[in-house]
Amino acid sequence: MKDFVVFIQTEFETGIKVIRSDNGTEFFMTNFFCNKGIVHQTSCVNTPQQNSIVERNHGHLLNVVRTLMIHSHLP
Repeated sequence: MKDFVVFIQTEFETGIKVIRSDNGTEFFMTNFFCNKGIVHQTSCVNTPQQNSIVERNHGHLLNVVRTLMIHSHLP
């Protein structure tokens, strides 16, 4: 996550304002988020419909990657 924040700041010359996660333990970096001025929002427990847009985009991204790998004959 720390590398991703630095990448966004460097590549797009902008900061991240909000990160929304699904209560995953890998996103509990309170000090880091506070130091960077990032608001960390979490979704409610047992409500996957709150993550529907992210899940659809993630599925689409995986499908595109699989298609590119098959087309380029990679394992």
